[in-house]
Amino acid sequence: MNCELCNQPGGKLLWQDANCRVVLIEDADYPGFCRVIWQQHIREMTDLSVAEREHFMATVFAVEAAIREALQPDKINLASLGNLTPHLHWHVIPRYAHDKHFPQPIWGTAQRAGTSSFSPGWQTRLTDCVRVKLSGAAR
Repeated sequence: MNCELCNQPGGKLLWQDANCRVVLIEDADYPGFCRVIWQQHIREMTDLSVAEREHFMATVFAVEAAIREALQPDKINLASLGNLTPHLHWHVIPRYAHDKHFPQPIWGTAQRAGTSSFSPGWQTRLTDCVRVKLSGAAR
């Protein structure tokens, strides 16, 4: 199968279970940008059972909570598109008033150069928060 999310992790692995994984996207413009990826090649949310959907969304919400706690963004964007990669995944994107695209979507036209000023160790804080939030929330 020629699916990038089946054939590669999709980012730096922060957490996983039998059903889904959480990865950090290495994007200097959007520190803390995570994806929650369903492990099996599934195209749409309604292809999952109700219990699987609940588990998947509980994972997305736990990642949102971890990002908010670790990085204190101005806003969180959640997106599930899959037009280019039809493998079920959610983008969990911390947004800051000073980022390149704010208040537009990150896939739109840049509004400014953007700045990022995170202290060393933010990735460790985020990883720890994700793991703590998912130690029981997504089960």
